[in-house]
Amino acid sequence: MVFIPILLRKKYLILLKPAWKHSLVLAVTNNAIPFSLFSYGSFGADSNILAILNATTAFNTMIIALLWLGEKVTLKQVFGLVLGFIGVIILVNPESSSTSIISALFCLIGAACYSFSTVFIQKYSEKTDKMVLIGWSIIFSCFIMIPLTLLNLPPQIPSTNALLSATWLGSISTGLAFFGYVYLIEKIGAVKTSTVAYFLPIFGIIWGALFADEIITDGIILGCAAILIGVFFATSNNRNKIKGEIHAN
Repeated sequence: MVFIPILLRKKYLILLKPAWKHSLVLAVTNNAIPFSLFSYGSFGADSNILAILNATTAFNTMIIALLWLGEKVTLKQVFGLVLGFIGVIILVNPESSSTSIISALFCLIGAACYSFSTVFIQKYSEKTDKMVLIGWSIIFSCFIMIPLTLLNLPPQIPSTNALLSATWLGSISTGLAFFGYVYLIEKIGAVKTSTVAYFLPIFGIIWGALFADEIITDGIILGCAAILIGVFFATSNNRNKIKGEIHAN
């Protein structure tokens, strides 16, 4: 709701008319469905399993972009995606974890929704104002989630810290970060942008070490290294493409 005062300005209301369908699609596929599925999935799966399932976003994005946009995928990109995924598995160490089939299915569908949204943004974002596309998609998703929220109300009013945390997650971690995500998609494409899913467990480890005194093991360092190398291969341009762009300029 932080975006409402801005988006209700006449300038953005005019821009909303041709873009509301795109915002509504993102509200459903990038917010409402995956948020709900990962939330329910977390009840039957450990956090490290959730990280692995979320990391499938990169593979799904590659397949959807290939089939829908005809985007070329190089062997180097495939190698990078696979290496990065292996790095996630090493990093989160799922051996001592467990998950139910339904939780895993929920999370896989949620990850597929993120992948679809990423490719959808690449296809349509150039024709739409970014503030309108992102802001209204978040607002639409809030209204879509109202029925589900009413069915899961807490027994007591959340604490001030809980409300502030929810506000931060909605406005900064979701809303503001979404702008950067769309910018990356426009600059480097959906497949390369999707590799940011590999960084989530890395930052989880970093914050855990800084704020919860969690220990960083050799396995964690190895997993991080594999992820970084994988992302490098998945996002680096080949020489021919670079030369072509130089000549074009």
